Amino acid sequence: MIYLQLFWEFFKIGLFAVGGGMATLPFLQRLAETSGWYPQSLITDMIAISESTPGPIGINMATYVGCNVAGVLGGITATLGTILPSIIIVVTVSRYLEKFRGSKIVDSAFYGLRPAVTGLIAAAGLSVVQVSMFHLDLYQQTGVLLDMFDFKKLAFFVIAFVAIKKFKLHPIVYIACAAVVGLVLQF
Repeated sequence: MIYLQLFWEFFKIGLFAVGGGMATLPFLQRLAETSGWYPQSLITDMIAISESTPGPIGINMATYVGCNVAGVLGGITATLGTILPSIIIVVTVSRYLEKFRGSKIVDSAFYGLRPAVTGLIAAAGLSVVQVSMFHLDLYQQTGVLLDMFDFKKLAFFVIAFVAIKKFKLHPIVYIACAAVVGLVLQF
């Protein structure tokens, strides 16, 4: 039964998360709330791992969740659920490509999708920032404004942002440095 649930949930994510892997984040956050398969705080770890490994982030995150929930077979099931909608759509569209080419309706639909995809990615980005650099739960408990901020993580973010803009090194350098800093300081 868990495999069917995994497949169905990730099929829906694959179907509606238009715009790439980061567009899956709002769906993964909702899935965390509704299923209880993983806590919201694990999403930032999932992003870090998915961005650090080869392949599309949405597929990597589906595999990660599936493996955590139901082992290797769960990872395969979640991955298949995520990619199947794209396969179906691509096969269908390719059969009728000549009919769709130059269609004002199709062009208008894609034009309308752009702001929605931008909104999904922006919402996901804000959620990641909120989970990774702020303690909103602690602030709600104490009511002290300074309790809301994780100053170590905010400082690290600013340093990393400045370094990325100034040095323009390969992203793997920043990932490796962040891993070392995280191990040394144990964020």
